[in-house]
Amino acid sequence: MQNETIQVIPINRIRIINPRTRNQKIFADLVENIAKIGLKRPITITPSDDIGCYDLLCGQGRLEACKMLGEEFIPCRVIQANSEESYLISLVENIARRKHSNIELLSGIKLLDERGYKPADISRKIGFSQSYINGILHLLNAGEERLINAVEKGIIPLSIAISISRSDDKDVQKQLAELYDDGTLKNSDIQKIRNIMHRRNLSGKKVNSALSNNTRSQIYSAKTVLHIYKEETQRQQMMIKQADYDEKQLFIILSCLNKLFADKYFQLVLRSENLDDMPKDLSERMLKQQEGNLYA
Repeated sequence: MQNETIQVIPINRIRIINPRTRNQKIFADLVENIAKIGLKRPITITPSDDIGCYDLLCGQGRLEACKMLGEEFIPCRVIQANSEESYLISLVENIARRKHSNIELLSGIKLLDERGYKPADISRKIGFSQSYINGILHLLNAGEERLINAVEKGIIPLSIAISISRSDDKDVQKQLAELYDDGTLKNSDIQKIRNIMHRRNLSGKKVNSALSNNTRSQIYSAKTVLHIYKEETQRQQMMIKQADYDEKQLFIILSCLNKLFADKYFQLVLRSENLDDMPKDLSERMLKQQEGNLYA
């Protein structure tokens, strides 16, 4: 692809090769904005096979808005690109827009993947994290048609669909989607439940393998999934309370030890019994407490 130039091109010479439907309210706001302050960013075009004409790569909304306002010419970013490059430029620039649809994002990433682009390359091109791209590819490659349909219909966010699709058990996926849809679970709950079920499945496989290789995986109802989640949440809360209690007890012990070691007579007794050294970890914790940094 050669260097680009900025030119003012007649609107009637620009052809929209991949027309897109758009939200009429958003388009009306765009027309009003351009009417007030003008076009802030040129559209992107490339010379077509017809001499003197151009194919639009990016900027359909701006082009149609200027046409509606009666403009005959429009500032353009003109680049030299073959059909393959033109397609990819149009695809990448439209996905990178802030207001792309889930369908555009899913289909666009799928096409880039099919054309040999690695997740890291796709991430750089469209401005999404590589982990997010990997999640979308997992959703597509796993054939999660039900989840993809739910995303396209706006039933669940794409991020939640990715999280659900990573669950090992298909029945768990179904129940998580239903529980999110009816408002029982929040976004933050989905990842927690998926991790819980994953751990249970791993431990279950180990037990089952010792008993029988033909043991069927457990089927989870919505009630069971919720029960497991609540049970695990309570267990984690107890662990947090226990850790807090242990930390307070350790604080008391360290305080006592620091007071004892500050007593020169106590130090003499330890030396007389050849007990004047201590574990390194304990010594460091005592020193940190003395400096007042233990709970910083």
